[in-house]
Amino acid sequence: MSGLDLDRLVAIDVHVHAHRPVDDHPAGDEAVLKGMAEYFRTEHTDGYTVPEIAAYYRERNMAAVVFTVDSGGKDPVPSNEEVARLAAEHADVLVPFVSVDPARGPDGVKTLRRLVAEHPVRGVKFHPGSQAFYPNDPIAYPLYEVIAEHGLIALFHTGHTGVGAGTPGGGGIRLKYGNPMYVDDVAVDFPGMKIILAHPSFPWQDEALSVALHKPDVYIDLSGWSPKYFPPQLVQYANTLLKHKVLFGTDFPMITPERWLSDLDKIGIREEVKPLLLKENAARLLGLP
Repeated sequence: MSGLDLDRLVAIDVHVHAHRPVDDHPAGDEAVLKGMAEYFRTEHTDGYTVPEIAAYYRERNMAAVVFTVDSGGKDPVPSNEEVARLAAEHADVLVPFVSVDPARGPDGVKTLRRLVAEHPVRGVKFHPGSQAFYPNDPIAYPLYEVIAEHGLIALFHTGHTGVGAGTPGGGGIRLKYGNPMYVDDVAVDFPGMKIILAHPSFPWQDEALSVALHKPDVYIDLSGWSPKYFPPQLVQYANTLLKHKVLFGTDFPMITPERWLSDLDKIGIREEVKPLLLKENAARLLGLP
């Protein structure tokens, strides 16, 4: 299933965005990218193509879960097909996820089934804020049925978001959709389906910890925030009760692995937990050999 050499890898980043297609067209919604770069205080405003992401992570002996985001009624840029196809060409370092907006309805379900049939897809990325839906809305359940049927992973953005931050009306993004407690219903209704709650879930960190602690197939990725900003209870649970369910993630290119790992050393994560957090938990969740 995978060309990854786990012995060679020092880490698996489970949250990496492909923002630019390979055909020299502009990145998807450059204004949003510029705003996010300002929010994250980074100069990476142009985005990366999938081959550029592969080269970046290969140079660092890391692997990455890579995806685009389908939202707002427009086809994602780059497309799901491009991300999945090119990730397969770089299977030594990349694991492809796809993204389907639940608002696409039956056509979205058909699209997901086709993507899964044609490409080595390992999961599906949802951004409830950008896609304007509660994760427990029945509109999304036909997609979850496909995910569960094929043993894939459902990755949900949770908590605050840099998308639209600081723009008038937050760019139309409603933060309420990011409460991880709505994902608890999904975990109940689809037992056995693997779920990742993406990001420290500010302002609902305790809700995310509770859901992950209570539901055996719910994990937390630590992307989108520098570790130095992690709330104390997240560090506490990552070190103890949830040490097998926390995952290294950056939100690259908005946060680089170097910045993330440098700050990780400052927050008191136990040495015996770091191998789990950085690689072993993700390898097990992704079903890597």
